[in-house]
Amino acid sequence: MTTPNEIPAIGIALRILSGLLFGAMAICIKAVADQVPLGQLVFFRSAFALLPLMAFLWFRGEFPAGLATRRPLGHLLRSSLGAAAMFASFASIARLPLAEATLLTYLSPTFTSLASIILLSERATIWRIGGVVLGLAGVTTLVWPELGHLDMQGPRLWGYVFGLLMGILTAFALIMVRKLSRTENPGAIAFYFIITSMLGSLLTIPFGWAGLDMTMLAILSLAGLFGGFAQITMTLAFRHAEASLLAPFEYLAILWPVLADVLLFHAPLSLAFLSALPLVLGGAALAAMDGRRKNRVPAQA
Repeated sequence: MTTPNEIPAIGIALRILSGLLFGAMAICIKAVADQVPLGQLVFFRSAFALLPLMAFLWFRGEFPAGLATRRPLGHLLRSSLGAAAMFASFASIARLPLAEATLLTYLSPTFTSLASIILLSERATIWRIGGVVLGLAGVTTLVWPELGHLDMQGPRLWGYVFGLLMGILTAFALIMVRKLSRTENPGAIAFYFIITSMLGSLLTIPFGWAGLDMTMLAILSLAGLFGGFAQITMTLAFRHAEASLLAPFEYLAILWPVLADVLLFHAPLSLAFLSALPLVLGGAALAAMDGRRKNRVPAQA
């Protein structure tokens, strides 16, 4: 049922826009991943995402008062899990075609559903079980050709490993978001996550950061800005429309990495990817079914 403050058409438009912005962020990361160390990628993505987030919170009258917290350790755990997931995600993007790396992010609802059953004693419904089965079948379909090469040190195989690790870490981060959101401001949850990611990335400086020319600096800055605005537009989308209405448009976001691979990076779509695509997306849809029926708003790790 639509409330007076909800405008579903605006919610749908914002959800599509957020998917496009997240896709643009991933394209920027992919464009420089071969030249910029992982920690440096995370730093710039986090630092420049902080700018639109702070402006948004200030506009809403939530900065700095909205950052007050009674659960600092909870924020630390959630932020650490989210930061580790970002590291794993960017490592996967660096080693895989963008479409494949993005597809692995859709495993997060499956792992979150499984973690909720194990850690929160939530009910194991047919939707959740079906989501796990389809998700794992999709991963097997995607990875199996690489295993057939017996190249256990190959970059693609490690890209899959990092992608799976990202999904697991994101699942635990989202479990923490679910717990924190009962008492904490969503803006504070996002703010402390970004700060933790920045601090974590600074620890990688001794391992060497790359010198940046103006083009690389511009691309990294855009990655952060796109990511920050994507988070804001997704948040606003769920203020205007129910999660169940926006659900189909969440899966539209896979289109942008596919187009980027074909048109920008000239990476052909593999048969394994095309076969795994409906399995993974179907698993994500089933795993998220219960949460969407309860009108829960998903959060980005």
